[in-house]
Amino acid sequence: MSELSVDTRREQWNRIEEAVREDMGRAVGVLVDAYGTGNYLPAAFNRLGIDVVHVQSSPEPIARMQPWERSSYRDWLVHTPEGGTEHALKELDPQFVIPGQEPGVLLADQLSAGLGLRTNGTELSEARRNKYKMIDTVAAAGLRTAAQLITDDAEAAVAWAEDSGYWPCVAKPLSSASTDGVFICRDAATLRAAFPSILTSTTVFNGANTEVLVQSFLEGTEYIVDTVSVDGHAYVCGVWQYEKQLLANGKPIYNRDILVSPDDPVTAELIGFTRTMLDVLGIQNGPAHTELIMTQDGPALVEVGARVNGHLHPAFHNACLGTNSADLTALAYVRPEQFLAEYGDRVYRKRQPAVVYNTPTVLSGQVLSVNERLVEEIRNRPSVVDLVLKRKPGDVIVPTHDLLTSPVRVFLTAPDQSTVDADYRFIESVRESIYEVQPFHARMTCGVR
Repeated sequence: MSELSVDTRREQWNRIEEAVREDMGRAVGVLVDAYGTGNYLPAAFNRLGIDVVHVQSSPEPIARMQPWERSSYRDWLVHTPEGGTEHALKELDPQFVIPGQEPGVLLADQLSAGLGLRTNGTELSEARRNKYKMIDTVAAAGLRTAAQLITDDAEAAVAWAEDSGYWPCVAKPLSSASTDGVFICRDAATLRAAFPSILTSTTVFNGANTEVLVQSFLEGTEYIVDTVSVDGHAYVCGVWQYEKQLLANGKPIYNRDILVSPDDPVTAELIGFTRTMLDVLGIQNGPAHTELIMTQDGPALVEVGARVNGHLHPAFHNACLGTNSADLTALAYVRPEQFLAEYGDRVYRKRQPAVVYNTPTVLSGQVLSVNERLVEEIRNRPSVVDLVLKRKPGDVIVPTHDLLTSPVRVFLTAPDQSTVDADYRFIESVRESIYEVQPFHARMTCGVR
């Protein structure tokens, strides 16, 4: 779907108006770009009696993200910058407009403000999406961040790192996700090599990379702090410790996300920093997913997204935390007074140990089949809530170099840590047997005489 014609836009408006006439009994809300884990939001709102309409911010859907599910929505439309989207949505009289995932943040801010709804406003929208502006804004408020440079010139980046002693340093796109395009550079050669790799690629969100963000490396342990807010009163949904592995090419990949107890001494510092940072960036309403490094001097911001966590899984989070950010987000927008009374300014309770395991692989080729017997054996392990296969027969599989190229995600939780640990070790030992793969070189020579 390319540039939308006037007729196409009118067709969208007519369809929305007809949907309103057909069902006047249920209130309506709007989700923008509900890719990936944004797919859990429609059901959460429906449980509270709200129908949802989807707005796609770009003419074409974002192919590298899990698609939004059309059957979950009353209707949908594709955004047009000429103002047609806001006009169409006014006919719905929506209760809210919120982003379903990262690419929808800017448009959701614009539409929610334009329609006079609960909003984070537009003044700091760019700082909530552009990683350079984000760090610049947070640092200006006196919070700890990395030092940074934005440039399209590899030699300027090398000079900056050399002059300041910023080795190792991090090179990444201005807008990315899932460690997409992120390089840890320990010398001038690896930093120079990162530039063409980033500048000749596109982001997960279909955008062009025209500049590179270079930052000083923050030494320490990385954590997630997930929140949902109403009018600046944030509920901390969970704190997770990232366990990462560094590949030989300097790229970090996720291994496990490990649920941290709210009583852990590190948690209070992380939460205190996060609450202040949310205020600085104007994230007063809705979900946020914050990534922090606990350095020897205290927490430092890596980045924050004004959207739900990419590892959100309601049944899993309900088991280990008693609730989940999809249901909390729905409650925040549909029944804000109830949210404030039950959750405002509070902190989660860890009900039992939990881990999200993103399996790496060294396999390369085309997937021939899935070992269903092994998959079922993993699913039947006592702590496994769910297993998500990211590849199917016919798909290409490549050695893991970021979160998107991890081929399997497993959600594990149980009353005792030993059960979770045993199941993790078992899955780690058999992960490369889940897919049968035909190597690329075998395909090229197959049938040659």
